[in-house]
Amino acid sequence: MESLVLAGMVLFLIVLIMGKEYLNSRSFRKQNLEKIYQSYGTLSERKYKAGEIEHIQKYYLRHPEEGQIDDITWNDLNMDDIYQKINVSCSAAGDEYLYYRLRTPFYNQHEIDKWENLIGFFMEHKEERCSIQGTLYNLGRMGRYSLHEYIENLDVLGERNNIGYILSDLAMLICIVVMFLSLPIGIVALLIVLCHNIIGYFKEYKEIEPYITSFRYINRVLDTAEQLGKKKIAGIAGEQERLLACHQKMKGFIRNAYLISYIEKGNGNPLGILLDYIRMIFYLDLIQFNNALRAVRGHLAAIDEMVTLIGKIETAVVIGSYRESLRGAYCVPVIQFGDHSNRHIAIEDLYHPLLHDPVTNSISADKGVLLTGSNASGKSTFLRAVALNAVMAQTIHTCPASRYEAPVFRIYSSMSLKDDLINGDSYYMVEIKSIKRILDQTKKAGEYHCCVLCFVDEVLRGTNTVERIAASTQIMRMLAAGHVICFAATHDLELTRLLETEYDNYHFEERIEEEDVCFPYTLMPGPATTRNAIALLKVLGYDGQIIVDAERMAERFLTEGRWQNESNNIH
Repeated sequence: MESLVLAGMVLFLIVLIMGKEYLNSRSFRKQNLEKIYQSYGTLSERKYKAGEIEHIQKYYLRHPEEGQIDDITWNDLNMDDIYQKINVSCSAAGDEYLYYRLRTPFYNQHEIDKWENLIGFFMEHKEERCSIQGTLYNLGRMGRYSLHEYIENLDVLGERNNIGYILSDLAMLICIVVMFLSLPIGIVALLIVLCHNIIGYFKEYKEIEPYITSFRYINRVLDTAEQLGKKKIAGIAGEQERLLACHQKMKGFIRNAYLISYIEKGNGNPLGILLDYIRMIFYLDLIQFNNALRAVRGHLAAIDEMVTLIGKIETAVVIGSYRESLRGAYCVPVIQFGDHSNRHIAIEDLYHPLLHDPVTNSISADKGVLLTGSNASGKSTFLRAVALNAVMAQTIHTCPASRYEAPVFRIYSSMSLKDDLINGDSYYMVEIKSIKRILDQTKKAGEYHCCVLCFVDEVLRGTNTVERIAASTQIMRMLAAGHVICFAATHDLELTRLLETEYDNYHFEERIEEEDVCFPYTLMPGPATTRNAIALLKVLGYDGQIIVDAERMAERFLTEGRWQNESNNIH
């Protein structure tokens, strides 16, 4: 009787502990979901760990397409920062698809229209959007690595079978039978088999543990696919049908991954601890892992499609949230497909989305644009703002401007370059290689059936003045021909005269007021007419004689067209 009471008390404590954990988890989930719903329309505050973006980009790397944004352009435009600012995803699928989307422009009218309809649907239907977010919160992330990194390494495991595990389990049963015949011999034999199984388990588990983590996530992907597929949401009917079809193909995996997923949920409570020992002794999760491995290898395409569809749905929600965060300071772009001879681009009230209080500008051009102006006046920021509008127009169909109208582009830049110490390339060598890749693309513009839009900041700054101006002129002329629009910034005012028929000239200027320099950051027509480099020396307190001598030398050069050695006149 006392033993029954004791057993009842132990059972009651187990139920109490499990019930408390269940209620705590429900409360935690409810609080987090409420934060997610309320944060819709705000920018992300998520902090990324070192190297995290390298793992997030794995989906993009496994899905290469013609015309994606290359690494140089991506880095020139600080697109990692743009991505982190936009991304309010709840799941790894959303993280990775958004990154892919920002690097993969649309070149098809039908596909971009479908994308816009999906974004618009979730912006207009809050109830359906919140339902989607709740499901994707359950999917979550899987830790440090991307699911695609594990999938890439499945071949490392080789062929696996369960024969050894089954024989070990049979040995356990034989030992138990022997105990009824000879208790001492049976116990000794059982202990030997138990030690063998536990040691063997940890040896095997260490090898497959990362993949068990990935299989648990695949199981959550399958649960998410089934839940999303069964919701009554008209805006994603096509995606739901495909999700359920993929889920049906993975029935074998679901059966074999059940215990793996259950053990993950049970960890930390008494029942979970008990199951931990059972699965170690009998190799239960290792047996199911091998069965699940065969199912995964046979359905990699279905897994990839589910991750793609889930990521696409969540990214549409994320872009709607980003639009709301801009408080009306955005536009849905008008992209003209089909007319490959059209080079007209018009953007009104454009700004750089990473700036806290940006100055807006407008530009309309039918040919290249050459920007001049003093240091820090806004040339580079303007180039990046135009480039970002073009990239965001064709990827997430959302522009930081009041109006964007342009043909479809292949987009390239050469702006924030550095010496390549690893390959031994000087700055100039890195620069001419970067520009060469753009020139090569312009020759293929006809094959692409679209224009090339390129951005160059301080072309050939890494060489001497005479050769820079000569070579820059010819390169810029090449970038002004055919189906190409080039936006370039330069300090070489000579280029504004040499290229005045091929490029429209614009400039940014500064104002020096009361020993200080002010920058209005307003785009002005025509080439720059002012200089501020020497004036800035004065503002920063340089010796007055340096200022006087430098100004005299500059004025003499502008008058006579040559430099004169004045070293003997230095005081």
